[in-house]
Amino acid sequence: MMEYLYGEAIKVLSDFFAQMNGMGIETLELPWVQALVSFFSYLGWALFLAGLSVAIFDCAIEAQNGKASVRDLAINIIKGFMAVSLFTIVPVELFKFCVGLQGDLGRAICTAFQMDAFTSIALLSANVLQLFGTPNLFNLVFVIMVGYCVIKIFFANIKRGGILVINIAVGSLYMLSIPRGFWDGFNGWCKQVAALCLTTVLQTTLLIAGLLTCGGGHALLGLGLMLSPMRYPELPSDSASTLA
Repeated sequence: MMEYLYGEAIKVLSDFFAQMNGMGIETLELPWVQALVSFFSYLGWALFLAGLSVAIFDCAIEAQNGKASVRDLAINIIKGFMAVSLFTIVPVELFKFCVGLQGDLGRAICTAFQMDAFTSIALLSANVLQLFGTPNLFNLVFVIMVGYCVIKIFFANIKRGGILVINIAVGSLYMLSIPRGFWDGFNGWCKQVAALCLTTVLQTTLLIAGLLTCGGGHALLGLGLMLSPMRYPELPSDSASTLA
């Protein structure tokens, strides 16, 4: 019974954070946010057309010296058309998929915990008393760090939808350089979006796994799991390059 109640409590926490991630999806569904995303979509198209004109002009100049490659220009145009058509759609759909995946993964971990977590109620009671019942410095620091992890991830889940909107806005700026064959900045942007969506899955999942590990008698190991996703992945270095 104690194992079941502990697993149910962690499952409720997992569902709560899944709803927090769902708030990011609700943010993207607001009318003014959709209007903002549409604006950056039009901006991306405008920059793509400007970059296309420059790429054709550069190809014409290089053709006078016999160095032009119509094949490379056509490939860059096709890639640019696909990028400008999808840079406002793929991040949103990938984010929605990751939110649903995080909820399912958290519930699956809790179910596995309930099936094989503690060998007896006596061991569970001993773990709880050891972590929270004995007044010492380690237990105080442990409780503070657990609270810090929960609050940190709570606010991170709330603001993640806004971060995705900012990424979409920044992605529109790379449409100028894609028809000319400069992909470094856009590749870095794709990595950042993928890192954001992957963080959506792993951050809460590691928190739940850490809480379950602490309940299993491995306090330091569980605390390490909870602290591991605290730092949001930085922008890859190759995406910091300026537009060519």
